[in-house]
Amino acid sequence: MADFTEVLRKDDLKSGQMKAYTTGGREVFVARVGDQFFAADNRCPHLGAKLAEGKLEGTVLTCPKHASQFDLKDGHVVRWTDWSGVKLGIAKVFKPPRPLVIHQVKVEADRVLIKI
Repeated sequence: MADFTEVLRKDDLKSGQMKAYTTGGREVFVARVGDQFFAADNRCPHLGAKLAEGKLEGTVLTCPKHASQFDLKDGHVVRWTDWSGVKLGIAKVFKPPRPLVIHQVKVEADRVLIKI
C-alpha cells in the first residue's frame, strides 16, 4: 500500500489556485479551496488535457480543452463537455463519461501530503 508523500507546503498555494506535480511516477495536480486541499490525476479522462491549466470555481474544475467539469470532492462528472445535441451524443458513445481519479490528501502542520 502506498504511503503519503509530501508535495507542497500549505502556503505554496492560495485559495483558488492549482499546481501540477509529479510524484509516485504520476502527474497529479493539487488544488486549494479555502483551507481544503484536493489532489487528482492531471490528465482529463475525456481527451487528456492538463487539468492544472483549467479553471477552478469552488470545488468544480473545468478542463481547458473541451470544458468537461469535475467535482474535486469525489471526482464525479458535472458536465462531460460543453457540446450539445448530436455532437454530445456522439462524444458520449466514443468517449463515455468517466470520473476524475482523486487522490487522498492530508495536511500535517504546514505540509500537504497525498497518497497515490
